[in-house]
Amino acid sequence: MNEIELKAFLTKLFKQAVAAADPAILMDKYLPVQPKGRVIVIGAGKASGAMAKAFETVWQNAGRAPLAGLVVCAYGNVVFPNNIETIMAAHPVPDKNSEIAARRMLDLVNNLTKDDLVVALISGGGSSLLSLAHAPISASDKREVNKALLKGGVPIAKMNCIRKHLSAIKGGQLAKAAYPAKVISLVISDVPGDDPALVASGPTIADFTSRKEALQIIKDYNLALPKTVLDWLNSAKSAAPKPDDIEFKNNQTHLIAASNISLKAAAKMAKTHGINTHIISDAIEGEASIVGAQHAKMVRQIVADKHSLKKPILLLSGGETTVTLKNKFGKGGRNSEYLLSFAIGIDGVKNVFALAADTDGIDGSENNAGAYANYDSVKQMQKLGIDASKYLQLNDAYTAFAAIDDLIMTGATATNVNDFRAIFIGE
Repeated sequence: MNEIELKAFLTKLFKQAVAAADPAILMDKYLPVQPKGRVIVIGAGKASGAMAKAFETVWQNAGRAPLAGLVVCAYGNVVFPNNIETIMAAHPVPDKNSEIAARRMLDLVNNLTKDDLVVALISGGGSSLLSLAHAPISASDKREVNKALLKGGVPIAKMNCIRKHLSAIKGGQLAKAAYPAKVISLVISDVPGDDPALVASGPTIADFTSRKEALQIIKDYNLALPKTVLDWLNSAKSAAPKPDDIEFKNNQTHLIAASNISLKAAAKMAKTHGINTHIISDAIEGEASIVGAQHAKMVRQIVADKHSLKKPILLLSGGETTVTLKNKFGKGGRNSEYLLSFAIGIDGVKNVFALAADTDGIDGSENNAGAYANYDSVKQMQKLGIDASKYLQLNDAYTAFAAIDDLIMTGATATNVNDFRAIFIGE
C-alpha cells in the first residue's frame, strides 16, 4: 500500500471499530421480559439517543406497546428515538439543561412499584449531561469542579469519584430513587477497565469509592475547588450508596460495547490483509503527550530490531489519555495531542504511519475526531512554518494537523468507546 492507501486503510479500521459499537447492531441481545407493570426508559450519554432508538426498535419488533421515557444527549446528537423524549445538554461542562434533565429523570422514576421496570441506557459523556448537585452546592459550583477536573488532567475514574460524591443523581442515586422497581442498565463503556460503575459516573450503579478518596484526589492533583464543595465532602452527608444496599439487590447491569470489542473488530479486519496485528492494551491512561512519546520510542525499537517481528505490523490500543492544559487558547483534544507527540518521536523513521481518534467523533472541543500522521508529518509542518514541538507545548495539535490537511472529520458517531489508536509499521 502507498501512503494514500495507508491513510484510507487506517481510517477504514477506525470506522470498523466504531461500527462494532453501534447500538443498532447490539441491542437485540438485551430485550428484557415484559413486566407486569410499567416500563420506563431513561438514558444519559453521547450514545443514549442511538441506544434509545435501537432499544425502541427491538421492543416494537417484539410486538410490544410503544415505550415512554427520557434520555439526555449532547448537542449535535444525530439519532433520535420515536416516542422516548430527548433533551440535549452541554459536554464536557454541564449547562442548565443538564440540571433540567436530571430533575425530570428523577421525577420520572419516583413512585414506581416492584412490578415496574426501568431500562437505563448509559454511555460516556453522561457525567456532564446529567448533572444535579446536592444542596448547598450550586450548579455554578459544579461547573467550576468540571473545569478544574478537565484542566487538571485527572483520570476519568478519579474524576467520577469526585463527581459521585457531589451529585444527587450519580453514583447509584437514580436507581435508588427508582426503588422498588427493577433497574436494568445497558452500558456502552468509555472508561479504561470497563467498570460500568464509572461510565457516566454510574447514575444507576453504585460503587465502592468513598468521600475520603474524593478528598485525597483533590489533594493529590492540587485542585482549587469552591469552599461549598470541600465543606460538603468533609461531611458524612456526602457518602454515596453502596452496591450491597437493598435498592440494588434485584437490578441487572449489562456491558454491551467496550473498547476491547471494537479493537478486536479492527484487528480482525487487519489480519484479513495479512498484517501482523497486536492489541497493546484497551485501557491506556496517562498524559497524552507522554503516552505518544512512549509509543514512538517503542516503534523505534521495533524498527531497529529487524528480525524479532514480522512486518508489516499493526499496533492497536484504546483507553483514555488526558491533557493538562498549559495554554487556554490551544485547539485540539487528547488524540490529536497524543499523535503530535508521536509524530515528533518518529520523525524521519521510514514507513511508520498512525491514526488516533475518539470513537464518538469529537476529539476535545473541536470538530475533528482525531488526526493522521506519518514519519514525514513534522517536516511537512516545518515547511509551513509550524514548529511541532512548540505547538505541542501550546496544546495546539489541531492547528498543526489542520495545516497539513491531516485532521480526521467524521461528525458525531452515535456511540462512544473512547480512544482508538492504530500504528502501522511497514517493511
